[in-house]
Amino acid sequence: TGSALTADHVDSVRQKRRTLIAPDINLSLDKSEGSLLSDDFLETPDDLDINLEWEDDTPVASAKGPGGDGGDGTGRLWRTVIIGDQEHRIDMQVIRPYLRVVTHGGYYGEGLNAIIVFAACYLPDSGCADYNYIMENLFLYVISSLELLVAEDYMIIYLNGATPRRRMPGISWLKRCYQMIERRLRKNLKCLIIAHPSWFIRTVLAISRPFISVKFMDKIRYVQSLEELALIVPMEHVQIPKCVLLKNHFFLNERVY
Repeated sequence: TGSALTADHVDSVRQKRRTLIAPDINLSLDKSEGSLLSDDFLETPDDLDINLEWEDDTPVASAKGPGGDGGDGTGRLWRTVIIGDQEHRIDMQVIRPYLRVVTHGGYYGEGLNAIIVFAACYLPDSGCADYNYIMENLFLYVISSLELLVAEDYMIIYLNGATPRRRMPGISWLKRCYQMIERRLRKNLKCLIIAHPSWFIRTVLAISRPFISVKFMDKIRYVQSLEELALIVPMEHVQIPKCVLLKNHFFLNERVY
């Protein structure tokens, strides 16, 4: 097994040009150690065990790692993944309400250049019960599933609109994500577009500069509206939450008046 899509699989997807149906996923936070000053400095997991099954020439996620998905006799569903040389179990039951945080938004340009949409409004409230446990499981889910979303170059659309501060990720979240995302995926990221940026998210990114590489910071772009976003990205398959649409409507009205 390998973490990347095989050449035969990629050729099959190019022939069919179907939208890659991937699991909705999310990232999390927790304390981590180590400096993150450059792309080449980090040691990241390069041997994620991710399996693909094929239905009608469309790749879909299946069991991951040696254990795969399974219950424990109590009605809870667990998924076993291998990150680096360590085995982790993901509590799929607890993250079920938050799986819309990350979706596949289609492709741009030529080939399999994926658009990954991150809707921060779907993150759990930091005041909810078992918040750290939920975020840890979401984090493991995204790290083990991102390979299914990305075959070549890709971009991330971060929908910041309509997100209360208590749902916004902090510096420790950014640091952990940057540390754990496999090196190829960091380098293949061509653009991180932040829609409806708030002063808070701008401040968080500014404070994050010491542990995020200059190359990565140069990939960040800000757009003030969904109309501006549509000038950059094909929006046909991009799923926009209703609350973000309302935020965009209010923003446009305020700008007119």
